[in-house]
Amino acid sequence: MSQIVDLTLTLEDNMPAHKLFQRPVVVPHLTHEQTKSFDLGVPGDRLTFATTYIGTIDHIATHVDAFYHVNPNGASVDKMPLEIFMGKAVCFDMTHIPDLGDIDVAEMEEAEAKAGVKVDGHIVLMNTGLHNRHYPDVKVVWSNPGLTAEATHWLADRNSTFHGVEGPSTDKPSWDEFPNHRVCRDRGISHYEWLINLEELVGKGEFMFYGPPLKINNGSGSPVRAWAVLD
Repeated sequence: MSQIVDLTLTLEDNMPAHKLFQRPVVVPHLTHEQTKSFDLGVPGDRLTFATTYIGTIDHIATHVDAFYHVNPNGASVDKMPLEIFMGKAVCFDMTHIPDLGDIDVAEMEEAEAKAGVKVDGHIVLMNTGLHNRHYPDVKVVWSNPGLTAEATHWLADRNSTFHGVEGPSTDKPSWDEFPNHRVCRDRGISHYEWLINLEELVGKGEFMFYGPPLKINNGSGSPVRAWAVLD
């Protein structure tokens, strides 16, 4: 039987966010206690309900960047074909990369060889151990490694339309040049950020990844429920 691995960080009130973004608001809207007075249902079988208010930007928790996020002429998340948010994938072991370290071509090639999967149109996920080291400490948003421009070109040259990382960004928070985001813009590719449980995918070879976004009108990205299926 197939195994499903949930790769999604729980969306919570006031959770850590990227240094440039507001934290989300996730609070009760109506509670079961409050809705008793609505007198719903029938005598002897009353119905109460609960709802939750969510206030957030579209780049929070586990999310995907739309092409429009860094390219004013790129497609917004609602205009991107649904099928590109899923596909064959592989997870690279990058746990040797330190906080604020660089993931360069040499690291990609070494990880590819260890994974035993030649990247050819794969969604490439990178397990750095960042989440388990730091979350929920806010230090997590100041500690993630980053992909170099050359490593991002390496992915694009192998027809990898999406890649994914732990933490709030594919670029180091200590460096405002954003090499990964700029190459993604120029090569027409993108990425998932703040995936979790990637350690469960290391050494598993090729698997299927799913990360469908919300259909947000003109959205620059979207929170996602991401998962992998291991055969």
